[in-house]
Amino acid sequence: MSPVSELRSLVKQLQSSPTEQDVLATLQTLKDLTGVTEAILRESKAGLAVGKLRSHASRVVSDLAKEIVKKWKQQVEHEKQTGGKSPTTNASSRQPLRKQSTASAQVTTPTTASSTSAKPSAAGAKSDVRTAKSDGISLKMLSDATRDKCLELIYDALAFDSGAPAEQILSKAKAIESTVLNDNDGVTVAYKSKIRTLFVNLKDKNNPGLRESVVSGDIPVARLCKMTSSDMASEERKAADQKIQEENLFKTLGAGESQAETDAFQCGRCKQRKCRYRQAQTRSADEPMTTFVTCTVCNNRWKFS
Repeated sequence: MSPVSELRSLVKQLQSSPTEQDVLATLQTLKDLTGVTEAILRESKAGLAVGKLRSHASRVVSDLAKEIVKKWKQQVEHEKQTGGKSPTTNASSRQPLRKQSTASAQVTTPTTASSTSAKPSAAGAKSDVRTAKSDGISLKMLSDATRDKCLELIYDALAFDSGAPAEQILSKAKAIESTVLNDNDGVTVAYKSKIRTLFVNLKDKNNPGLRESVVSGDIPVARLCKMTSSDMASEERKAADQKIQEENLFKTLGAGESQAETDAFQCGRCKQRKCRYRQAQTRSADEPMTTFVTCTVCNNRWKFS
């Protein structure tokens, strides 16, 4: 089986895994593979598949996916530094991918060190970020300097840490820029503002799932261009914002009302029954009032209807 076919098989297995344990098992198999090159990753679309899992609800799955993406980036960078003559490169020979052994890892490490300059850490950090310039893509193609720059911004945001082919990313970037242009009647202030909003959200290092979903087509371009910043936020950011909203609601609703002392409620944190409470109508009139309770011992707060 060729390396591409082997990776495609693992990607299909990953996407059809019914349980978290199955997903982790397949990810571990992918992590242990050697001989993974940029060409193999792009043709098999393994980079996209694993990249999406970096925003998985399970922290264990997302962390392992991040490790794999980081490892593959390092392997691709090593391949570029050695001019495609990496000892692990086997695309041309079409030999099957192998599981990484401790011995092979020890052999490749000094090779990488010897091929870098006196500033290896800075070079490595810089190479992690993929841009139109690093991909060798010229974006002076729209006969308008402002549009060319905006197209470059969108490309850089989509390519940031993607493993997708440059042609695929460029196609998506062109479609996004064109859609924003049409939605805002030309190169207007609104056009520039929307491009900036998309750039900031797409390049957010804590939201890789958005980039991967746009590049893969899971989020259509037309839909993306209508989304707000809150729509594009990561699940973690949305959860944090929701918590802040609930906290603010708790503080503001009925803030001016008198609070009564009671021992009718038990604090779930310190188990004491020394509490203050107030009530407010937070929903429609035919719905029960919301009760806000504060423990006077540990200042724990909760609400119920």
